[in-house]
Amino acid sequence: MSQPRDCRQILVLGASGAIGRFLLPRLLGAGHEVLAVSRVPRASAVPRLRWVVGNLDSGVPECATPDVIFSLGPLDAFARWFAQARLDGAPRVIAFGSMSVDSKRDSDDAGERALAARLQAAEQALIASADARGCAWTLFRPTLIYGAGVDRSLTPIARFAQRWRVFPRMVGASGLRQPVHADDLAAACIAALATLQTAGKTYALGGGERLAFVAMLERVRASLPVRTLPLPIPLGAARALVGAARAAGLHASSGAAIDRLTRDLVADHSAAVADFGWAPRPFHPDARMWSPA
Repeated sequence: MSQPRDCRQILVLGASGAIGRFLLPRLLGAGHEVLAVSRVPRASAVPRLRWVVGNLDSGVPECATPDVIFSLGPLDAFARWFAQARLDGAPRVIAFGSMSVDSKRDSDDAGERALAARLQAAEQALIASADARGCAWTLFRPTLIYGAGVDRSLTPIARFAQRWRVFPRMVGASGLRQPVHADDLAAACIAALATLQTAGKTYALGGGERLAFVAMLERVRASLPVRTLPLPIPLGAARALVGAARAAGLHASSGAAIDRLTRDLVADHSAAVADFGWAPRPFHPDARMWSPA
């Protein structure tokens, strides 16, 4: 069977993550040949999709230079790999960073400031490498991602609530949030690939609705298939619990994360709307979004 005239060879790094679960079907539906990289072996009976085992830190199997590279995982690891990767041509590069590059830049927590600095350095390194190779690049900075049941923000809360039948209600968490569905981000990848105007640009990408953190959690609670008892937690108490957990050597969010619950973390995505028609959905989750597809 002959390939479509617009068929491209596409390398997807981080293919098994939240965005990849929605991007792969879109790429295959458009007739592309996809090489998907995963840390663990995966079988595929889908034509034009081949999974390979690889890790950006330990190595990605060598392959013919693709027409397009999507980086859906950690940006710093991708920037390091891309700088030394053996590529004969100049593939189109579309990569994801994070809004944390801005929201955590001035954090009171040293670890969060270091993360923001790492993200900023990764963006600069990737841009420099892409420009040196003559590759057209596009960077996305999404807000809070949900929808595939593998995120580390809303899904853990939903699963905790379903298991214990209680749902934390953060009293005083008035900061605005703009959750963005992973499938909308996959659609952004397709749109950016088809639009030359997106080359050489960085876009903030937020969801289609801005709502207070407490309202966002209430919608998560309403989406669950079981009844839960709301558990009010004042921010002061949450901050004290986090401090105690960290003092005991337990993994926990920083106090700065609690402080951000009163701050707006939203994106101005007007440039994405103008350049490639970004039109994300409002936040109306259902129970299926808290389990991996």
